[in-house]
Amino acid sequence: MKLVFMGPPGVGKGTYASRVGPKMGIPHISTGDLFREEMKNETELGKKAKEYYDRGDLVPDELVLEILKKRISQPDAQKGFILDGFPRTTAQAEALEKIADLDAVVNIQLEEEIIIEKISARRICRDCGEIYNLADIHKGDLHMPPLLPKEEGKCDKCGGEIYQRSDEKPEIVKGRLKLYEEKTSPLIEYYRDKGILKDIEVTGGPEIMVPKIMELIGAKSE
Repeated sequence: MKLVFMGPPGVGKGTYASRVGPKMGIPHISTGDLFREEMKNETELGKKAKEYYDRGDLVPDELVLEILKKRISQPDAQKGFILDGFPRTTAQAEALEKIADLDAVVNIQLEEEIIIEKISARRICRDCGEIYNLADIHKGDLHMPPLLPKEEGKCDKCGGEIYQRSDEKPEIVKGRLKLYEEKTSPLIEYYRDKGILKDIEVTGGPEIMVPKIMELIGAKSE
């Protein structure tokens, strides 16, 4: 099954995709993680991407497509994949159609003020990209508990350093949300018109949302 998880920055796309993917036996492919690997290795592609990341801007389509096409051609992606962070524009969606036929697009929704609180508290492993969150959010019926490492500052998965990305501080998050609204939200109607969009509202942490997403897309665990 070939899927896209979309929604504003910080809504939980990566967290849910990283849990749904293994249950389905398909890889979670984050374009952000792919570029961070390039930046970590200081490749030419990584240096170009870093300029955009540091400004909080979107990486140009040609750079994204170059690395994505290479990734989905790998053996583990032949049964399907979950894309997180791509496409972000209708132009990218049209380009994606030339290299992959999507089965469904999951549109994950959450209030902006909660997103800002949540993403500002997010931490990521510098080595493997595992995601954690310090926020304990309660609002009405919504409860999103923190996702904490067993040892403060150290990744449970690989022991790497946990840090806050420079583009996840509140002032930059607000700019990213505005950019999402301008550039990415038209994708909702684009995919709705194609009949493959599936909306879902965040109502809790991964233990609640992962089963709901699996049911929404009609997926079964391997």
